Amino acid sequence: MPEMDPAFSSVVPNQPAFHIWRVENLQLVPVPLAQHGQFHRGDSYIVYSSAEPPVGRRGPLQVHIHFWLGSQTSVDEAGVAAYKTVELDDLLGGAPVQHREVEGRESQPFRSYFREGITYLEGGVASGMTHVSDEVQPRMYMVKGKRSPVVRQLTSVSWDHINDGDVFVIDAGDTIFVWTGASANPMEKIQGARLAQRLKAEHGGGIVVVVESGSEKSLPPDELRRLEQLLPLAERKVAPAEPDSADAAQERRLAEQLRLFRCSDADGTLQVTEVKHGPLLQEDLVSDDSFIVDNGEQGIWLWVGRGASAKERSEGMRNAQGFVQKKGYPSHTPVTRVIDGGEPPEFRSLFRSWREKNATVGLGRQFSSGKIAARPPPTGFDATMLHANRALAAKTQMVDDGTGECTVWRVQNFDLKLVPTSEHGRFFGGDCYVVQYAYKVSGRDHWLLYYWLGAHSSQDERGTAALKTVELDDKLGGRPVQVRVVQGKEPPHFMAIFGGRMIVYAGGKASSFDGPGAEDQDLADTYLLQVRGSQPLNTKAVQVECRAKSLNSNDCFVLRVPGGAWVWTGRGASADERQMARSVAGQLCSEPRDIAEGSEPDEFWSALGGRGEYANAPRLAEETAQPARLFHCSNASGTFRVREIADFDQSDLCEDDVMLLDAWDSVFVWIGSKSNREERAAAEKAAIEYLRTDPSGRGTGTPVLRIRQHGEPPSFTGFFGAWSDALWSEQPSWAAVQRELRQQNRPQVEKVVERPDRPRYPLSVLRSRQLEDLPDDVDPTRKEEYLAAEEFAQVFGVSWERFQEMPQWKRVQKKKEVGLF
Repeated sequence: MPEMDPAFSSVVPNQPAFHIWRVENLQLVPVPLAQHGQFHRGDSYIVYSSAEPPVGRRGPLQVHIHFWLGSQTSVDEAGVAAYKTVELDDLLGGAPVQHREVEGRESQPFRSYFREGITYLEGGVASGMTHVSDEVQPRMYMVKGKRSPVVRQLTSVSWDHINDGDVFVIDAGDTIFVWTGASANPMEKIQGARLAQRLKAEHGGGIVVVVESGSEKSLPPDELRRLEQLLPLAERKVAPAEPDSADAAQERRLAEQLRLFRCSDADGTLQVTEVKHGPLLQEDLVSDDSFIVDNGEQGIWLWVGRGASAKERSEGMRNAQGFVQKKGYPSHTPVTRVIDGGEPPEFRSLFRSWREKNATVGLGRQFSSGKIAARPPPTGFDATMLHANRALAAKTQMVDDGTGECTVWRVQNFDLKLVPTSEHGRFFGGDCYVVQYAYKVSGRDHWLLYYWLGAHSSQDERGTAALKTVELDDKLGGRPVQVRVVQGKEPPHFMAIFGGRMIVYAGGKASSFDGPGAEDQDLADTYLLQVRGSQPLNTKAVQVECRAKSLNSNDCFVLRVPGGAWVWTGRGASADERQMARSVAGQLCSEPRDIAEGSEPDEFWSALGGRGEYANAPRLAEETAQPARLFHCSNASGTFRVREIADFDQSDLCEDDVMLLDAWDSVFVWIGSKSNREERAAAEKAAIEYLRTDPSGRGTGTPVLRIRQHGEPPSFTGFFGAWSDALWSEQPSWAAVQRELRQQNRPQVEKVVERPDRPRYPLSVLRSRQLEDLPDDVDPTRKEEYLAAEEFAQVFGVSWERFQEMPQWKRVQKKKEVGLF
């Protein structure tokens, strides 16, 4: 076994830690904490992260190793970074997730480590560039990003780099300009100001000047003169705002075309064979081999099975990078290696379903949300308790126990018709309904507006339901949470409203889309209901085809016949499920009869049209819970685009944006109070498009909840850990940040420093470098204080007072220049 690199001596297995190393002279050198987040384009780095799972999730430490390649790094340095990553991976038993990162195209997990942003600096070790210097040369940075900005040092200070859509920081040491484009958003302006403040602190002083595009000539004379030295206004040219990358618009479409390739070296030669395309299943991965999941330019994943050969393990990343080249994908395409049994959520989300290893898997059970069947909501709780326990609300997707005030309308003739209270819970699959639910928390009114879309409803009914929901929302001042519900994908709280009385029948009212002469479809005298649920809060019955093949040994069924009803209990159904089926049957007749599977009378089979085969496989295992994921939605480039935000918290919800929270069993669309009208109008379509292009193939039936800023229910806020209703009001506006900068500048401008009372000596005497040649009463560290006022101004070119306004580094530089240091 090769010796461990001394650089890795700080890595202790099974302990949280974060380390960064830079490749210097083909060796790894630790990067000081103060320089974390700064990456030189001419270098290569290794980043190691070992962290506890996010709040609310259990499991082992999440260990990631990233090797980062600058755009100007050498082949040798890149090779060392890749090789040392494998070495560190071996040291940790091959368990970490490996990532290949390229400058400007880093993965979201990588970006999440640097909440203050990432800064790209020019040069590198190989270039001989000095990373720290007493003398500050003017530099220009471009700032992009709202929460975790990307700061790119530009090759020169020039108008050639400037466009109207971004923020640029020009660092001249004593003066730092923040130039803001006309189309730059307020958050990026604030990030530019924060960068300027950090640079000012590094220099030990100076002033920060904000310059808005087009207002350069209105600066005070001194500041205008300094700006002219850096960016001559005679050469001013500002390009229009840069649109989003056209490549990014293709990412989700490419994600729809997932492909799976098997990597095998059974005969000693590596072979890569395409297995399938389209939605992937966990069963497609075989532990004896390695597989490549091709997600296009959005990323290549290498999955290494437990039984893969040593060669497949050690050369996997290199082979995956070769795959990228062979496919003709850009060199910045992300490449990530995961191991069998240690798949991160981002990988699991590419698959239609994912279950823990060794779980029992059966066939024949119809789809139902895992949260409905496997984790029924707790009983005996109220809205106040759930608002206090946001994590529980998020886990159960409940805002209360469903006992609030409920109003139901049925869509009929392009309008809403009120449904009598006695018929609440009865739905027809050919119709659409609007349900208004009201509840109180600490005396304050809250509302949910559900619009339920039957599986066989017409397009005009669906459109009417959505339109009427918006009208109701407007009447209530925009405060309700809007929820789109598709038949078969009802969220837990929707079913809880009806307390175990929810029945979905076939048929419905005729629609204009059904053609002329269409008639209403009424219930037949004999029909069959499949019942799901173990308590009133999660029970639903659905009409299925009245034939023996509709039965399932894992469920309970109610067979309605003229004059009565049977409750049929499958062998795999629980006592709680049987009790809920009896409750449903009790709504249809006064004395339903019980039948256990295997003891059916002939008249039962006769009502079903005769005996027949039906599904009787064991119950499906519970699917692994998928962690919530947050995305920023944008149509700025004219096409739909989502960008994931890793390791998110409440501060990632930007007021001027639309955000999408994918909780797997439901999708929340969060509308920021300052988002534009087009984004608000397209919010729900954005969620449907997101689901349609989801590689896992969930489909568009997943419930979509539309919520507004300041009206978030606990079922949403519980995904964000600590939540503060006052967070946004506490965040400074761009105007407030500008005032702060002016106040910080003022003391330096107005401060008057009196010259100390010293004896006066000529420059020729004070320039002596030998202590014995200086007068006895001269402090050799403060020689400038002994010059007469007139000579001081001649030597330094500024007055004593102006000299004191300079930052410390600038004063030292001036003293060196005149020989007084």
